[in-house]
Amino acid sequence: MFALTFLGTSASVPSAERNHPALLLEVAGQRLLIDCGEGTQRQLLRSGAGFRRLDRILLTHGHLDHVLGIPGLFATLGLRQTSEAMIIHGGPGTLDIVIRMLAGLWGPGRAPISVQFAPLSEGQVVDTGDFTIDCFPVRHRDTDSFGFSFRSPARRHLLSDRLSALGVPDGPVRGQLAAGRTITLEGGLTINPEDVLGPPSGGKMLVVIGDAETTDGLSKHVADADLLVIEATFLDRDAPTARDYGHLTAAEAARFAAANHVRQLVLTHLSGRYEDDEILAEAAKIFPNVRIAADFDRIDV
Repeated sequence: MFALTFLGTSASVPSAERNHPALLLEVAGQRLLIDCGEGTQRQLLRSGAGFRRLDRILLTHGHLDHVLGIPGLFATLGLRQTSEAMIIHGGPGTLDIVIRMLAGLWGPGRAPISVQFAPLSEGQVVDTGDFTIDCFPVRHRDTDSFGFSFRSPARRHLLSDRLSALGVPDGPVRGQLAAGRTITLEGGLTINPEDVLGPPSGGKMLVVIGDAETTDGLSKHVADADLLVIEATFLDRDAPTARDYGHLTAAEAARFAAANHVRQLVLTHLSGRYEDDEILAEAAKIFPNVRIAADFDRIDV
């Protein structure tokens, strides 16, 4: 299961209700940040998530509203004397911005905590066995932007009726079958895993796309996702302005979700120039299973 906590859902200008962009993802005992806007550390506290073990930060791009929270977070983690290394993933240009920002505060290579920088290129980022992370390029105002897809593998479960019919006893032999190994029972009966395993089930796919000026070329990374999180900074009536600033409209995001058979759509990176109801209404006309993210919303996938 993927558990998402929205720590910041504003566009580039925060409001009293919306902080700069940041999303906490919890999966298989790991906790990851996707972007780290200014004030993220306080949002972690206000959400109840706290600072305990943050494994890595995935950066969609290097604009300041998405990265300025890193120094403050690192300063606090340093004061707490955390011994855990932080891995920061981002495009090469994005990482260069972060490296120079940290060096300007503490000197080259002297951040308050141990940090590793992992440049992104299209393809797989992480495979933990329990879930995978892949990244793909996104166009946004000449930045080296990336979106992320997260997948948990489908599992095959033992069929209790088949086990009973074949006389497979409780215990280690069932574990061997679940692990895909053939067994031989006392009496000589050989049982293959395919004889007692059901069809794959339970795999989930989550996609997170930050700022984007277009969805062209992204369908193959999003098709059939259980949940898509994507920006909707403008309404369609302001589409020319959206183009000028390199952002999507709510209608564009909804059409993209509908065309790719996404199960649920969550809109974020929201501008204070609009009411939430306006944004939701525009998207829901095209894609009904949509919601507007608010700071501290939690969604399980």
